[in-house]
Parts: sequence; C-alpha cells; structure tokens
Amino acid sequence: MNSLRPNFDFNSIILSQTSSTKLPKPPTPFLSCSYPPFHRISPDKKEPKFNDQSLITSIQRGILSFAAATAAIASICTNSPALAESLTVAFPVSRAREVNTVQRTLIETWGLIRETFVDPTFNHQDWDLKLQQTMVEIFPLKSADAAYGKISGMLSTLGDPFTRIISPKEYQSFRINSDGNLQGVGIFISVEPKTGHLVVLSCVDGSPAMRAGLHQGDELVEINGEKLDGIDSETAARKLRGNAGTTVTVKIHSEAADWQSKSGFREVKLPREFIKFSPISSAIIAHRTPDGHLSKTGYVKLATFSQTAATDMENTIYEMEKQGVESYILDLRNNPGGLVKAGLDVAQIWLEGNETLVNTIDREGNLFPITMIDGHALTRDPLVVLVNEGSASASEILAGALHDNGRAILIGNRTFGKGKIQSVTELDDGSALFVTVAKYLSPALHDIDQVGIAPDIQCTTEMLKNSSREQTSLIKGSASSLETDSCVMVAEHQLDIQEEFRGTAS
Repeated sequence: MNSLRPNFDFNSIILSQTSSTKLPKPPTPFLSCSYPPFHRISPDKKEPKFNDQSLITSIQRGILSFAAATAAIASICTNSPALAESLTVAFPVSRAREVNTVQRTLIETWGLIRETFVDPTFNHQDWDLKLQQTMVEIFPLKSADAAYGKISGMLSTLGDPFTRIISPKEYQSFRINSDGNLQGVGIFISVEPKTGHLVVLSCVDGSPAMRAGLHQGDELVEINGEKLDGIDSETAARKLRGNAGTTVTVKIHSEAADWQSKSGFREVKLPREFIKFSPISSAIIAHRTPDGHLSKTGYVKLATFSQTAATDMENTIYEMEKQGVESYILDLRNNPGGLVKAGLDVAQIWLEGNETLVNTIDREGNLFPITMIDGHALTRDPLVVLVNEGSASASEILAGALHDNGRAILIGNRTFGKGKIQSVTELDDGSALFVTVAKYLSPALHDIDQVGIAPDIQCTTEMLKNSSREQTSLIKGSASSLETDSCVMVAEHQLDIQEEFRGTAS
C-alpha cells in the first residue's frame, strides 16, 4: 500500500484531506499548509481492486505525526482553488503515552472514514465536529482501552454495525480465522443488523458448541457473566477464544424446540479445544436410475470464504471430474462469508465468458459492475446451490452470481441479507479499521441488504414424492447425514428433472 507523507511542523498535528463540501472558515486561521491530499478512488475505474487486506478497494492513507508537546494543532487543508481556506482546530495532547498513541489512531480512523465510508453524509452528522468532540473526550483518559472505547463510540454514530475498530490484540485474534486453526469453542457469530444482537451463524462440525446444542439463530447474551450489550462480534469472539483445556460459560437465548428451559435462556459451560477445519468438505452421492445407469452427484460444502477457498474448491472439482461426477450440489448453508475476493474466485470456477459477478455502488451512487474476462468454467455439469438464513455476505455474492447468470438453481431458505462490503485496513498502531465502503447488488441488480436472496425452491418433502431416484448411497465422503438431509434430497430431485429435460431436448 502506498503512503503519502505530508510535511509537518514540529508543534502541529497535520492531516491532509480532500473535502467534497465547503468547510466552515475559522475566525482566525493561523496555520496554512500545502501538501498532497488523500487520493480518492478514481470514478473512471470500472473495476475495484481486491486484495486480502482490503476486500473491495485500495485505500491510500497519510502518515500522521504528533508533536511531543502538551498542546497540538490539527489542520485540515485543501489544495483546490475553490476550497482554499483552512480549518484549524487546537487539540490537547494527552500526557499518557498509550492514550497519546490512540489519539493518533483516532485521527487516522476519522480520516479513513471521511474518505471512504459509503454514506457521504456520515448518517447526517458533521463528521469534522465529531472528531473534535471525541478528541476532547479522550484527552482526560488514562488507559488505551478506554480511549479505543471512545473511538468505537464515534464509529457507532454512523449507524452501521459493520464499521468498527478493533485493538491490535483483537486484530491478531481476527487474523487467526484465515489459517484454519484456532483454540476456542467452534462457533461463528455476527451482529444481527436489525436488532444489534449477537447471534450464532453456525457451529463447526464436532465442535464444543455443536456438541452443546447451540443452533443457528441463537442469541448470545453473556460470556463469563459479562453482558454483551453493545459488544461487536470480534470482541465477543475474542472472549470465546482461549487456551485449549480451559472453559468459558455462555448464556444463550434460544427459541429452539429441543431446549428444556421455558424462558428460552440457559447457561452452557463450553470447553475450549483446538479447532481445525477446512473450508471444503465433500462427498460423492451415487444412485441407480430406473434404466440401470449409475449416476454420480458431487456434494461440496463450503464453510467459509478463506484465503484457500477457491484453490480447495478447484482441487475438489478436478478430483470429482476424474471420478465421473455428472452433477453438483454446492452447499452454502450457514456460510457466514469471508473474503469477497474468494467469493468472486469461486464464482469463476463455475462460470464462463464475460459474465457480471456482482455490481458495487460507491458513496457517490456510481454503479461498477465486476465482470469476468473470457472465463472458462471447470465444469458445465448441472448445479444446484443450497442456501439458508445463515448464508451471508460473500455467500450471497456467490449465490447471486450463479443464479442471475442462469448457472444454478437456488434451494433452501431466504439468505441473511448483508449487502455491504467492508475494507480492512491495519492502522499505524497495529489496530484495524473495518469500513463499509460499498453496497452491492446482484448481477440482475437485485438489492440484497437486509432483504436477502429468495431461493427458487424451498426444502419440502412434498416435492420428493414423484422422484424417480432409487437407492442412494455415498461412495466417497463421511457426511452420512446427507442421506436424510431434506434439502439435499430436494436438490437431487431437481437434478433428476434437469437430466430428464436434457435427455428429452436432445
């Protein structure tokens, strides 16, 4: 990532920003500046850039410098002839070293939000004034944790639960998720946008959370007796993680029918273990058709969009093609998302040509289609995609791309409905800022945010009555529950229908 280093005066805090609105002129401007502004994303670029640290856009940011003085100056300047005035505001610098570091992080955070946040009105508030208010609140504090809390409070006024900051320690924990190994209870959680509650998206197979009977949709109320009101998902996840062999007590509220508690609340003591998982699990389902033909269906479950998801998917499909698989079921149920780039890479495994994968909308309302260039699918075999309420974010991008381009039928239940994309930027002090930088629409321009994607077919056993499929068996894979999974059975039935149609058409 390229950086722009502004010139600075020893007794000044200088932040360079380009403003799209006219800043109020101070009564007595006493500091001027001339240095390059932050670069905006060029509006003529048709395709945003992706990388692992920044999911949708590359952010160029300035290097901030603080004076070792008891008072400092923050100056916001523009180099536009039409906006030649400077806004100069005096800020006191904390004598506490750790708080002083967070003051720098505050300004860095404020600047990135100012340049990239998807809502240019900042939830209809004066974002410059919000910086001043937060700096005043941080000044008397004595600890970094309290200062980070003030930054989180500032971000909460944006009205977007997905825009947040995490401390350096929390960011290190967050990065654990990408290597496939962690010590914890094996649970995926997220903030439910409408209620702000922490809810379970899914549990890792065989994990302590699954063995304890936690379900998708359960609400986390307390962890070790600490209420979770206002706590984001990363902070809660960090509390759940810990050394293998230790335990954590979780209070859950659930409406699941198999729970004994009439109130819907219960406490569960969960052991922490080494949690190892691959994003891909697979099986080959075989059956005999009425004419005696042995048909093979490849079942592929994608648990999360990690850095290795696309490569693992490619390897799995190659292997199944060698074994004569003739149709596929891609299971995205309870997949909470992950790296957007991984979702797009997986989509290209199944699509050909110059198809649009997703449309993004920036803060100015500009629509940017992300389109394949001369793509080549690994297989053209019939495909069904399974989704449910736990399919979110990158799962919805992938499902929308395959559905809207006519590549797959969707079976299951309506998806979660997260139609926003975040960038992840490591800040100068090792903390990380998650910023919602774009909204997205499916290739057919369907809005997904807080709506989700409706499947073509819901899972009902009624649809299985006329199935011509005879005895089904697994010839590869350990997921024996597939034989009784109603959604998998419905998917197999639909693949039979597609096969019959292809046979008639030929």
